Amino acid sequence: MIANAKGGCGKTTMATNIASHYTRHGKITALIDYDPQGSSMDWLQARDDHLPQITGVAAFQRHAPKATTRTWSLRVPMGTSRVVIDTPAGLNGNELSDLIQQSDVIIIPVVPSAIDIRAATGFIRDVMLSRAFRINPKPIAVVANRVRKNTLIYAKLEKFLTSLQIPFIASFRDTQFYIRASEHGLGLVDFDQRERDAKDMKEWQKLINWLNEQIDQITNLQNQSNH
Repeated sequence: MIANAKGGCGKTTMATNIASHYTRHGKITALIDYDPQGSSMDWLQARDDHLPQITGVAAFQRHAPKATTRTWSLRVPMGTSRVVIDTPAGLNGNELSDLIQQSDVIIIPVVPSAIDIRAATGFIRDVMLSRAFRINPKPIAVVANRVRKNTLIYAKLEKFLTSLQIPFIASFRDTQFYIRASEHGLGLVDFDQRERDAKDMKEWQKLINWLNEQIDQITNLQNQSNH
């Protein structure tokens, strides 16, 4: 789950790039969009049919008052091994708890501004105090998004994220490249190696490595419990 109650922090960019990475590497992948803006679904609509396919579920189009179970699991292909959840701004209360319950791993993107730093502090507190998280804690990581590293506000954000009791995984720079990719339903991994910046790929690989570590641990625990 990619989540932060603050809008404009790049949740959809994060979700679409993670989904495109996994499908590019042979994983059957679904992208679940809970945001009423439907930005992840718009991204999928723009995606070329010749690219590795991702199943999209517009979970914001609910027919029931509240989805407290993985209703989307009935709408993804058999064999789906990666499900990426894009969440709306303003996420809190029971809806936040429901989505935490549905998730195995939580990623919180934060952009460098004083308002966003304060908002992230409150959101992380809400996650950790939610009923679902207290019953079954999930791995959490934060990433810095849309950063310009040689600035005072980035230094403040980096200090804040490092001070948290949860991993600070990666920093993604502020570039028009992501806007261009979004317009065409692309992730960074879909571009030719000559078109993308090696520095960007290095940061993304840090996040993917962390995700894969969490997935391996979860899989091992599930296998042990099954035996």
